[in-house]
Amino acid sequence: MKPMDAAAAPAAVPFVFARSTCLPVTVNLHHVELFYHVAKHGGISRAVRHMPYGIQQPAVSSQILLLEQDLGVKLFERQPFRLTREGRELYDFARPFFENAEAVAARLRAGRAPTLRIAASELVLRDYLPIVIERLQKRHPELRFGLRSGFQPEWLFEGKIDLAITPLETRPPAGLKALSIVKLSLVLLVPRRSRLESAAGLWEKSRIEEPLISPPAGQVITRVFRRGLRHLKLDWPTAIEANSLDLVTQYVANGYGLGVGVELQHRKLPRGVRALPLAGFDPVEIVAMWRPPVSEWHDTLCEEIARRAQELWPR
Repeated sequence: MKPMDAAAAPAAVPFVFARSTCLPVTVNLHHVELFYHVAKHGGISRAVRHMPYGIQQPAVSSQILLLEQDLGVKLFERQPFRLTREGRELYDFARPFFENAEAVAARLRAGRAPTLRIAASELVLRDYLPIVIERLQKRHPELRFGLRSGFQPEWLFEGKIDLAITPLETRPPAGLKALSIVKLSLVLLVPRRSRLESAAGLWEKSRIEEPLISPPAGQVITRVFRRGLRHLKLDWPTAIEANSLDLVTQYVANGYGLGVGVELQHRKLPRGVRALPLAGFDPVEIVAMWRPPVSEWHDTLCEEIARRAQELWPR
């Protein structure tokens, strides 16, 4: 069987694996990648420990089962681990691609200007990153930048970005590294005309009537805020879910309710909004996150990010 051409098989699309005993079957390339690691390391649990990105063992098992269903064959015996004839054929077919993909990518990147791809919230991209980029370009005029709004850990695992600036609640996912930048205190955003003088005034009520405006439930800021409410034994459902802190602030300014935010002393709030400290609530840690190995520009980028954070939030 002719090996796959590593440069001709894009990693984000399905490909066709043809066995001599059946018609071609379209399969998910990510499932084949997982199988490659399982076959290479001699079992699912070993593969999970050596995987270049974080993934749980049940997820690997379920996706391998889907691959076997797609192909209509059993690829390996589980206990003890042993590749079947079909599994050996698929492994021999896939191995050249996955073993050479990084080398091919490096050769392709070498022919273009170096690019740092950074993901962060719109607020960070708009208000904090421009000075960092300006300083980096003065030191390295050849550098180019790709900026992406938002963040998903998969972007780092899939090589879509080089670094993310993002809130972190506990510790980074397996396979990722993080550098702490700053810890920001949570605040309650209230309309300036509100008579509320402190957040404690809300906690004293038997029921909070004011609508709550917050980022989506899955975001770190909201999870930290909810944890603080549970500590106070309070239930305050979200009335309006806004996708960014800017939107939360704007809706508070328009009088639609009270909002969850973070303290940014150097950034002025809109005229119609005040910020009340949330005493007793945990701060939100902002980190730079990446997946090793790093580019030659990584240390310089982190140095400039840390320098800018120190200017804005002196310790």
